Amino acid sequence: MNICRYMRKEVPTIGNFVHVYNRGARKMPIVHDEADKWRFLKILRYLNDEYMPLNIIRCVDQSVKSGRYKSFQRPNNWPSPRPLVKILAYCLMPNHFHLLLKEIKKDGISRFMARLGDSFTKYINTKRNESGRLFQGTYQSKIIKDERYFQYVDAYIQVFNPFELYSGGVEKAVMEFDKAFDFVSEYIFSSLGESFGIRNLNIIDRDTLGDTFKDLEEYKEFVCEASAYHEAHVEKIHSMLTSRG
Repeated sequence: MNICRYMRKEVPTIGNFVHVYNRGARKMPIVHDEADKWRFLKILRYLNDEYMPLNIIRCVDQSVKSGRYKSFQRPNNWPSPRPLVKILAYCLMPNHFHLLLKEIKKDGISRFMARLGDSFTKYINTKRNESGRLFQGTYQSKIIKDERYFQYVDAYIQVFNPFELYSGGVEKAVMEFDKAFDFVSEYIFSSLGESFGIRNLNIIDRDTLGDTFKDLEEYKEFVCEASAYHEAHVEKIHSMLTSRG
């Protein structure tokens, strides 16, 4: 894996795969309870569309509460979906998030990320009677041009990042890989379960990764092999992926 091929500070063009992330201002939490976490996932689900009626998530929640639709179902009276980006993977952590996106429309990623940042900040500030910035600054993004590293970043987002939540942290997770992998597959706020049919929130489109890893066991084998690389380079990788430079 060639870290040097993981490019930075480029404007994505259509077809590019991009790792996007952001953290809370002063590294403070961006979510405080389960409701906040579900709100973040709803933003991923419903704001990735050219169609965005006023108070979109409130309208969807009311429809679900009334029994007209199931959670994360697209209302059938909406026009056909026209997504701004493809979301291939995601992980929400207490004070940061990671997304693996594909640019499918000009400026699609920047438009989607502006919506996400504005909507989630407004939600948190309103709920907690606060004001000001929720995130440390503008989201960070890096274009991925190496295929093997593209697969590694997917594993980094879906598995190695939530390994931090495993009892004993990343080091213990790598030592107890099978148990830790099962833990992550059940962690709702990582896309791993959705990637392989454990649940369906209609958020992700695996694109070429759906052909690369045909089932969860095949993906698990890849992640297990990558875990040795991750453990050996974890500090360097984390610094590179989350630097603000």
